[in-house]
This record gives sequence, structure tokens and C-alpha cells, in this order.
Amino acid sequence: MVTGYAAEGKSLARQDGKVIFIEGAVPGDVVDVFVSTNKKDYGEGKATRFHKYSTERTTPFCIHFGVCGGCKWQMLPYPKQLEYKQQEVAQNFRRIGKVELPEMMPIVGADDTTQYRNKLEFTFSNKEYKTGPLPTKALPNLAEGGALDPADPEAHAELARPGNTPVADKGALGFHVPRVFDKIIDIQECHLMDGINNNIRNSIRSFALANNYTYYDIKQHTGWLRNIIIRNCATGELMVNICLGYENQVETKKLLDFVLQELPCITTLLYTINPKWNDTIYDLTPQLYHGKGFVMEKLEEFSFKIGPKSFFQTNTRQAEKLYTIARDFAQLTGNEIVYDLYCGTGSIGIFVSKLAKKIIGVELVAEAIEDAKINAAINQIDRAEFFAGDVIRICDDDFFAEHGRPDVIFTDPPRAGMHEKLVNKLLEIAAQKIVYVSCNTATQARDLGLLSEKYHVEKIQPVDMFPHTHHIECVVLLKLKK
Repeated sequence: MVTGYAAEGKSLARQDGKVIFIEGAVPGDVVDVFVSTNKKDYGEGKATRFHKYSTERTTPFCIHFGVCGGCKWQMLPYPKQLEYKQQEVAQNFRRIGKVELPEMMPIVGADDTTQYRNKLEFTFSNKEYKTGPLPTKALPNLAEGGALDPADPEAHAELARPGNTPVADKGALGFHVPRVFDKIIDIQECHLMDGINNNIRNSIRSFALANNYTYYDIKQHTGWLRNIIIRNCATGELMVNICLGYENQVETKKLLDFVLQELPCITTLLYTINPKWNDTIYDLTPQLYHGKGFVMEKLEEFSFKIGPKSFFQTNTRQAEKLYTIARDFAQLTGNEIVYDLYCGTGSIGIFVSKLAKKIIGVELVAEAIEDAKINAAINQIDRAEFFAGDVIRICDDDFFAEHGRPDVIFTDPPRAGMHEKLVNKLLEIAAQKIVYVSCNTATQARDLGLLSEKYHVEKIQPVDMFPHTHHIECVVLLKLKK
């Protein structure tokens, strides 16, 4: 029987004292498990046969559930998802942070648990991911060193790529398969964005098939159609960027004209030629075909310009909640100099700007800093300055002499958390307050432990930005010890 929730969307069971981490099951399920990893102290595997379903289960709403890795927790009622996320934050802080903690506030859930994303990216592939039955194997006796039968190679291959079949004549347009780099799940219906994403994707797929357009082959580095990137804003503006493997002016015009005719709600349409081996577009130049080349989004009364390469929180309504919590934690009075580290396009700094004396934003990505300056101008904020570079190098005595030392620091690092050199820099700066926004509570807990040399944790507020996934955001207020 599955007895508990682990981390990252997995559940756990025990057999003869050994912990087994299981994908595809929830506490209360009675399952057979196909074990892919067998270590001395633990095993990892996937549920392959259900003898009894947990009473905690609910019916998934998506036809792609179980194959697509996007919304793995659809089988759990939303209140139960929040309960397990709260539990994971508490465990990470206790186990990794090892610092004195206040009572954690209840996680802030989402009002919209579907159609909440403002950005989606779909990939073309000439190989579709097909699913077949997984091997129905009971859990070996791991306590005695049991493992998968080495004489059953078909079972091992099935686990690595269950039922995959190349489909060169049709291909697929959808999401990458978890842990399978070269095949794509052909998505017919996605609930992460409102129905416009389905109209865009399915219309382009039909047109591509009717015109015999080639889909990208990641191994051979061939094929014309590569990606579709959709940005759908709460303001009603809609941006679509179609990424192509090489120039073909005649067919590009034909495709884009069809898209505009079929989907007149698109306010900005771009295309990007990507001849590289990877899908990233940040070193490429999107070409404007229709519209103004960007979209506008709003957080409260603040407006933000979002270009095809801009970073912006992908759940607009929950971002408002997240930033409101961060602003409330800072308790600004209008007299503080605020530093916004990892500021991106300036969203946190701009969001709190009305309550601050001055905003200083620092970000490594130069293009994001240019967006931040534009966003500050759009919102008529003249007391915000943004700088591109490494905060460790930028924030020296000369910088402080010119711009002032921070009273409050906001930091919102990537999943890897803050570099130890930056933690040491924060300890050196010794601002009165640090508001730490994180998308990974494990690395956040690690950093809190490092910062505990001079800071104590005052408040902890988890926030659910991505319902039906295991991802969690968390805002922590740290205050300088007296």
C-alpha cells in the first residue's frame, strides 16, 4: 500500500524497511510497482497495476493524463494537492534549512485551477510518442536485493520508452515526453490555457498536414516546422511566434496568412528562423509579420510590455497574489531604498514602487534590463534604475555611494537558488530586511541556513502558482538580527 507523499509529485511505500518512491500513485492506493532504480536504502519505480484505488482520488479531466507530464496531480482533489505542497515546504525547511522557524502560514491556493497559464510552447516532431501497456510486474523483494529480471530485456526497454513507435508520415505537435528527448505527445486538447491554444495548435497542425510540411527531426536535424509559442494576456492581447528550421519565403507567407485568416484574434504574429540544434530563441531574432511585435499585460494597475523573448510570470492572477505577499512582507513606508535582485523585466520592483523611495534592479540578462527600463517608463516610474550584470560585481562601495545602500532586498532566483557568493554578498550588505521569493523550497531552505549567520526567519508563505503540478512558490521574510 502507498502510505505517504514524498516530493516532486511522487508517493512512497515501504517494503521490509526500504522506502520505495513511486510515480503515478497516491497515498491509499494498493499497487504493483515496476522498479527502475534499486539502491541500498531506497528504490524508485512506477505503478503498473492497481489492486485498489485510494479514496483520495478524483477523476482526471484531461484526455492526455497519464502520458503528458504537465498536470500529473489531476487525480488528486485540489485541497489535497495544497495539503501535500504545504507538507513539502515544511519538510524542506526543517530537513535542509535547520534554522529556527516561525509557524508557517497556510498555502495560498489558486482561484483558477485550469486555464491559468498565459504562455505555452508546443513542439513539432516527425516522431510521435505512442503508448502501449507497461509490463505488469510486482515489486521485487528489494530488502533481499531483488531487482528486475535481467533476462527480460523487453521489460527494461518498455520502461525506458513505453510503447514508443516512430511515426514519420504523420508526426506530432504537442509536448515533450518526460525523460524521452526525441518524441512528442500529439496534444489534441490542453487545459492549461483557454481554448484559443487548442484552436491555434490544431488549426496549424491540420494546415501543415494538408500541405505536407515536414516536422523537425531532432536526431537528424532536419524538417521545417519546429515550435509554436503562444502568449495569451489577461488584457486580451495574443502573441504567436512560429519557429521554423530554415527560410522558405513562399511557404512561410502561405502559412502565416492562413493563421491570420483562421485566427483573427491574434494581435501579434511573428516567425523565427532557428537553424540550431536546440529550441531556445534567446540568441535569435524573431521576425514581425503582423501587429506591433509585443503584447501588454497587467498586474494590478501596472502595465508590462512583453516581447517574444521576454520573461514574465506565466500565471498572471497568481503572480498578483505572490507579489502582493512579497510587498506586504516588506512593510515599506515610502522611505526605503529597495534592491530587486534577479529582477528580470522589473516586475517585482515596479509592483512595489509606489511604496519605496527608490528601486534598484539588477539582472544578468541585458535584454531583460532593457525591458525593465521600458516597463518603468510605461508606468511613469522615475525613481527606478536597472543595471545589467552580476550583483556580486555591481554592488560595491562605489555603487552604494552613488545609489545608496539597500534597506530592503527582494531576491527571486532561479530554481538553483542563490550562488554562495551572492549569499555572502547579502551578508556583507546587511540590509534590514530580505524578502526571498523562490520557486524551489529545497534550495531556498539551503540559502536560509547560510543566511542565518545574520538573519532570522520572520514569516513563511507558500503560494501555489501551478495547480495539478508538484511545483511550489514560497515567500520568506528575513530580518537582520539585533
